[in-house]
Amino acid sequence: MTEADRGAGIKARSGAEIIADALVANGADTLFGVPGESFLGLLDAIHGRAGLLRFIACRQEGGAAFMADAHAKLTGRPGVCVVTRGPGACNASIGIHTAFQDSTPMIVLIGQVARDQREREAFQEVEFRHMFAPMAKWVAEIDSAARLPEHLSHAFHLAQSGRPGPVVLAIPEDVFAEMAAVADLPPARRIAAAAAPRDIAAIRDAIAAAERPICILGGPGWNAEAKAAFEGFAARADLPVVTSLRCQDYFDNHHPCYGGDLGIGAHPGIVARLRESDLLVVLGARLGEMTTQGYAVPEPPRSAQRLVHIHPDGDELGRVYYPDLPVVAASADVAQALAAQEMPQSAARAAWRAEGHAIYERLLAPLPQPGALDMGVFLAELAARLDPDAIIANGAGNYTGWVHKHYRFRRYRTQLAPTNGAMGYGVPAGVAAALVAPGRRVVAFAGDGCFQMNGQELGTAVQHGARVLFVVVNNGSYGTIRMHQERAFPGRVSGTDLVNPDFAALARAYGMHAETLTRTADIAQVLAHALAVEGPALIEARVDPEAITTRTTLSAIRTAALAAQAARRPG
Repeated sequence: MTEADRGAGIKARSGAEIIADALVANGADTLFGVPGESFLGLLDAIHGRAGLLRFIACRQEGGAAFMADAHAKLTGRPGVCVVTRGPGACNASIGIHTAFQDSTPMIVLIGQVARDQREREAFQEVEFRHMFAPMAKWVAEIDSAARLPEHLSHAFHLAQSGRPGPVVLAIPEDVFAEMAAVADLPPARRIAAAAAPRDIAAIRDAIAAAERPICILGGPGWNAEAKAAFEGFAARADLPVVTSLRCQDYFDNHHPCYGGDLGIGAHPGIVARLRESDLLVVLGARLGEMTTQGYAVPEPPRSAQRLVHIHPDGDELGRVYYPDLPVVAASADVAQALAAQEMPQSAARAAWRAEGHAIYERLLAPLPQPGALDMGVFLAELAARLDPDAIIANGAGNYTGWVHKHYRFRRYRTQLAPTNGAMGYGVPAGVAAALVAPGRRVVAFAGDGCFQMNGQELGTAVQHGARVLFVVVNNGSYGTIRMHQERAFPGRVSGTDLVNPDFAALARAYGMHAETLTRTADIAQVLAHALAVEGPALIEARVDPEAITTRTTLSAIRTAALAAQAARRPG
């Protein structure tokens, strides 16, 4: 059959219309981006499909890519980001890298220079197949409108299969205008490896034989049903559960089997239990640098404990750590299968599980903080006012410690945070969350440095009436780097101080309700005002730079570093 035969009876459409119809067919309803001249045709096709597609015009492509990542995490469908060539794509790269390390399905459409201008270093021309190869599952340039259905179907299949991730499609601007008579393809189907019954039985038997097992949850492909199923299994098995970096909402933090998180700077008590365990069941998580505390617990290449590693991508198994039982399977399917297994009771496991939960609960009470405003008290007051389905977003920085260590997540996808440690994530993620789930309360945390990476997305929030409470934790510095600086070069401050705007005044300039919080005594009143606002609101929380982490102060870090230096000096 020739191309002419296949196109017989099919109305010719522009490439932009073919793309728009393929997006609709694959369940995409929201596109995030910054408008560019290289994809004007697609913007027009979206306009012609009002009610089916909406384009959220962001203030910077990095914010747009973060919004697409957050949208995908909340909906379970690939997020879609549309950017223009050159500078636009470069700006979006931070969100593409985040989606890659977070295993988030994402489709990135880049308007490219016209086909007759390629390989001439035309205005804003970049070879995207080279640029994005290390951080995307597939990068392609589509050379004809007739092949758009094929490429988009491949992109949606690949973004969601195995270990999900971003796919980048560059589309020359003249392809958007090119006419083609081609049929649409059905929506992509998710393809996932399934564990064999013998694998499920082997996992069950390994847990049953252990006295001090620990399960580490994380990774892609989870859902609320799988979470509930695994919570039931853990309860019957007396299986202690910890979560990998920024996956704390994968398991109810009130559950008697929950033992805390293995995030950045995990508590020594939790890390010690990993060393004492006799079985590690890693379900969905990668054994990366953060989860293993710098590849130290366990020690590679083979852990002292027996290792059961379940992951949807076979390439991840055995990558750093030798697994005694490797299983290539979707986490949700394994969780559901284990829930149907009978588990023998064990007094040793029950005592081990109870000890882990008790350690976690002892860590929940925040230590008193220096300065007039105590963020530990702020988190406690905020948590008391939020429903369990509230969504908490944040970027990167030491301020996240108060969220990660003192807020208890109950339901799946109530936590939006980048596992690649990207600053600037919290504000755009909060906006995307409010657009996806307008009936849920959304709180987006950012440090003063983190906020200024994408704070301009306050304009997007106001434009779309996104009901987000933004909390800017302002200590006048790049706090995480200042902490490391004091440890390595005590007292030699360089490059980490910040001169900041009045963040509350800035928010009011956007038309938002905003207040500045400086005293612990005012927390309840300020929160009550902000949470009563129907649209976006902002609280600037000014904290003492001494309150550098939830556990220690800048002065204490400096004193310890100076003492260590003195001890190393000869004589």
